[in-house]
Amino acid sequence: MNKYSNRSFFKNFYFLCLGLIISFTLLYSVSYIAFADWESFRGNPQLTGVSNSTLPDKLDLLWAFQAGDMIESTVAVVDGTVYLGVSDGNLYAIDANTGKSTWKYQTESVIKSSPSVKDGVIYFGDADGTFHAVDIATRKKKWQYTTEGEIISSANFAGDYVLFGSYDGFLYCLKIKNGDLAWKYETEGYVHATPGVWTHTINDSDETANFVIVTGCDSYLRVINIDDGTQSKQVNLGAYVGASPAILHNHIFCGTYGSEILSVALDTGDITWRYQHPERQFPFFASAALTKGRIIIGGRDKLVHALSPDKGEPLWTYTAKSRIESSAVVVGDRAFFGTTRGIFLALDINTGKLVWDFATGSSIVASPSVSDGKIYIGTEDGVLYCFGKK
Repeated sequence: MNKYSNRSFFKNFYFLCLGLIISFTLLYSVSYIAFADWESFRGNPQLTGVSNSTLPDKLDLLWAFQAGDMIESTVAVVDGTVYLGVSDGNLYAIDANTGKSTWKYQTESVIKSSPSVKDGVIYFGDADGTFHAVDIATRKKKWQYTTEGEIISSANFAGDYVLFGSYDGFLYCLKIKNGDLAWKYETEGYVHATPGVWTHTINDSDETANFVIVTGCDSYLRVINIDDGTQSKQVNLGAYVGASPAILHNHIFCGTYGSEILSVALDTGDITWRYQHPERQFPFFASAALTKGRIIIGGRDKLVHALSPDKGEPLWTYTAKSRIESSAVVVGDRAFFGTTRGIFLALDINTGKLVWDFATGSSIVASPSVSDGKIYIGTEDGVLYCFGKK
């Protein structure tokens, strides 16, 4: 082989290796995005409402699925399948690419609880007070547990336990394996909100303890040890709370029916700040999203509020022209939510300016879900919309 052949060989070998490196990098990136599932109501056990996935700058309507009745719950998206609970009593499994239902699981009551998925099983409650565990592989009941009140709270997980609230006033902790009761804690009102999970480091040591955080209709925030169901702290929030707690480090943030947004230190039980709009004082029903030094939450005052987490100082507000009960989800620099006027929209989280919107024609109380470059939202006229890049 002459020197020119050697040069040609090494040049071709170099470009071959470069191509393999680029292909591997792209494949790794695509795989990472594809597995950014949305397994539960707020996307993670701390209920922060922040997605690790990405979305295209320009969103197109990819498909719309017509369910049999009203949609008030948020979808879970796992391994390319969308799981949707509907007021017609059905849990639908929908292909994320085509928008076609592949199977459904029928209950005997209305479903408002957002489904949560863990290790191949779907968990959700219904209006009759039945908590369901459905095996995805068999598409059949794995187990059920019956409470004495409606279940709107979505499920959260900690280790081998599944946690949820009921309108019978109890917070429940069940064993994931068989649905047996580990413990239940009685509050003084309905447990509407989804409980959050907080891992706390004990006395600056390497030891940690897991707690469930619940904000209830009895106006209290409760910190309960997951191991034994004992309450370690109780904080009077001063008003009914329908929103779920969003947890950042050792603090929770939530809005109340007393027209306030609160920050509570979980380690001390102190309310570290209170925010109330100086003029428009209406209840907060939506849960907060936490990201990049901002708390973003919509209210029945028809405003979206962005506050600083450390002091609760207002950073910006956006006027939505109708009530907001949909909890915002943050993807990159955009916050997505729906309004009761039927507008699904996105705001720039840095400025509060509108960057995208879509008119659905029906009220939205459900919250968005994000996975694999797509975002989903359901409406009260029973349509589930999927947006992404065509």
